[in-house]
Amino acid sequence: MRVIRNVFALIGLLAVIAAGVAVVQTRVVLDGFDPGAVQVYQELIENIVKTRNAAEATVWKVPVEEGLTPEDVEQSMKTVANELNISNVGELPLYKDVEAKSGESYRFVKIYMFCNSLTAARMLDYSDAFSAYLPCRITMVEDKQGQLWLYALNMDLMIHGGEPLPPALKEEAVHVKKVILEIMRRGSIGDF
Repeated sequence: MRVIRNVFALIGLLAVIAAGVAVVQTRVVLDGFDPGAVQVYQELIENIVKTRNAAEATVWKVPVEEGLTPEDVEQSMKTVANELNISNVGELPLYKDVEAKSGESYRFVKIYMFCNSLTAARMLDYSDAFSAYLPCRITMVEDKQGQLWLYALNMDLMIHGGEPLPPALKEEAVHVKKVILEIMRRGSIGDF
């Protein structure tokens, strides 16, 4: 009996040591990340578990106020973007392309591309991988029930998910995030 107790005690001791080593190694790794990384990854995991959809878990989604037309929302977003000094660098009326290729009408889906080219250049100077996030896109989608929504890529992973960005670059990235969220917020209520 004494041997079994000692074996279990040894197993317990090894488990405690292993857990301690894992905690220390995790802290060493996380020390090289942005201070907001843990929260960003925690929210990402929670969203994936909740939605069971990685795409849904990595976007911001805002419902458009009832009664607003796509044209109302578009005009509002363009006005806000101009007010906040971010360029509308392109639009892709996806629904029109689907209709042209299928010969059938399709629900409204249009992608709006916004960019502050100077910030974009600084992001690219930091890492060419940031090109995949450029330009900032907001998509207006009419869901299958006819409700309009605005979607944009959640930029928190880009801003906080790795090693800290240089302070000036991080400040610019956070500003662009705020601008995109403001365009979505005000566009969704038709605020000019």
